[in-house]
Amino acid sequence: MADLAALQQLIEPAVEAEGLALVRVKMTGGKSDPTLQVMAEDPATRQLTLDDCARLSRRLSEMLDALEAEGNDPFDHAYRLEVSSPGIDRPLTRLQDFEDWKGHDARVALEDPVAERKQVAGPLLGVERELVGIDVPGHGEMWVTLANIRSAKLVMTDKLIEATAPLSAEGADRIQVEGQDS
Repeated sequence: MADLAALQQLIEPAVEAEGLALVRVKMTGGKSDPTLQVMAEDPATRQLTLDDCARLSRRLSEMLDALEAEGNDPFDHAYRLEVSSPGIDRPLTRLQDFEDWKGHDARVALEDPVAERKQVAGPLLGVERELVGIDVPGHGEMWVTLANIRSAKLVMTDKLIEATAPLSAEGADRIQVEGQDS
């Protein structure tokens, strides 16, 4: 299994060279279908277009292939590369994510329990002094360190859908068939 921290350090400069921000590097699929998942976004829009995905995928493939050719392959097995947008119910991985999505509902899994809870959900309160705040219904405010967050993601709500509406819906009402335009 590849070292994810080392992979992130390797991948982040390539992502930034494309004018994008790295959201997450993760291995999925276990031994039967190992997949290197790279999530990125345009910092200006918090979205990623298909062209962005394709461009970043090519850059990362070329970089990883070059490392393999040099004998410095970070993997000791075959794997698939998947480049994607974080999506609407995105994972929250950086302190800035918790600040940027303040007021939106999130589900947070903790490494170590806080107030006897390993999972909490509620509106994000943002970040104060390196602590992430969640307003947990029936409990009140909880403040936890980023290091104690195992995973976190936004919860799909009408408010989130409105906040993440596509920048342009041009052409969304047309079906394009090869060779003709409807």
